[in-house]
Amino acid sequence: MTAIAPGAFVHETALVEEGASIGAGTRVWHQAQVRTRAQIGARCIIGKGVFVDFDVTIGDDSKLQNYACVYHGVILGRGVFVGPHVVFTNDMRPRATAPTFAPLRDGDWEVGETTVDDGASIGANATILPGIRIGRWAMIGAGSVVTRDVPAYGLVAGTPARRLGWVCACGSRLADDASACPRCGPLPSDHPLVR
Repeated sequence: MTAIAPGAFVHETALVEEGASIGAGTRVWHQAQVRTRAQIGARCIIGKGVFVDFDVTIGDDSKLQNYACVYHGVILGRGVFVGPHVVFTNDMRPRATAPTFAPLRDGDWEVGETTVDDGASIGANATILPGIRIGRWAMIGAGSVVTRDVPAYGLVAGTPARRLGWVCACGSRLADDASACPRCGPLPSDHPLVR
């Protein structure tokens, strides 16, 4: 049974499959597809053409911009930002067929699991390889290809993505010797720059 909470909005052109769950206040826009058993939290925005695969979990207050693709094996925490055209991959050795050219089916390949922790942001057109963990409040630059874990509050960009520095939870870039954010004040105790 599909569970669409009170106050949620699903556009008439969106497809929410049987067994999906949509939280209170969440908005699912034009031509989005939410597969069975996907769980989308409260107050989320699922933009035009977004694809949320089966069994994906999206935390409260997250925002997925137009045409993002979130495939099976992905868990997004609370307040995660996913820019337009971001792709989460889930297979390190993708093939359409076995060596005999027999079509592959579910279970014929290994799903790589990816976790994005609370507050992280992923810029437009980024590609996230499977088996990655993106830490709290990390920021991924637009167009990056993320091939390895990103630390909490880490700023990464490039192909492959490399750490360029650190950010605050507000998104401000920080100097490597910073003890406070110029916008927010003292850094939280879990920030890597706090010694």
